[in-house]
Amino acid sequence: MKKSMKETTKNMTLSAMFIAIGLILPIFTGQIPQIGNMLLPMHIPVFLCGLICGWKYGAITGFILPLLRSAIFGMPALFPSATSMAFELATYGLVAGMLYSISHWQCIRALYRAIIVAMLAGRAVWGIAQIIFTGIAGSAFTWQMFTAAAFFKAIPGIILQLILLPSVMLALSRTGLAGGRQQHSETKA
Repeated sequence: MKKSMKETTKNMTLSAMFIAIGLILPIFTGQIPQIGNMLLPMHIPVFLCGLICGWKYGAITGFILPLLRSAIFGMPALFPSATSMAFELATYGLVAGMLYSISHWQCIRALYRAIIVAMLAGRAVWGIAQIIFTGIAGSAFTWQMFTAAAFFKAIPGIILQLILLPSVMLALSRTGLAGGRQQHSETKA
């Protein structure tokens, strides 16, 4: 029972830290939406939260972060951007955390699988949310707008995430800060 309470406290503290990082990280993009849309700075702490703390914390952190950032800094705009992003980032934290935690071996292959599937699921959820919310606002959201925003403009951020997230997880794993199950022998080399 005590271990469970200690683990919950640790995960809540880490989630708060990831929210703080997610609030601050976009400042380094200079508050320029075009750069932020390319580098996707809020995605990184949400992915890390899901992978380290688990899917529940990752989903909650992902949902809260863009709404809180919109309320504090006014960017992204609350509707439809931050609202759509809330569902997208919640999906990232949920899917990445769930897939990584149920992997038999928490190795680099499992990590990439969790990240890539989460990226695809999150972008699909974002697209659906954009269709719904822009429809409510009385404007249209086309397939071309979806592919451009979700994939083409985001290529630098996707590449950054695919390099940075495994590197951070590997470093944390080696220090014992992000525990995982034994790694498969193919990843030890």
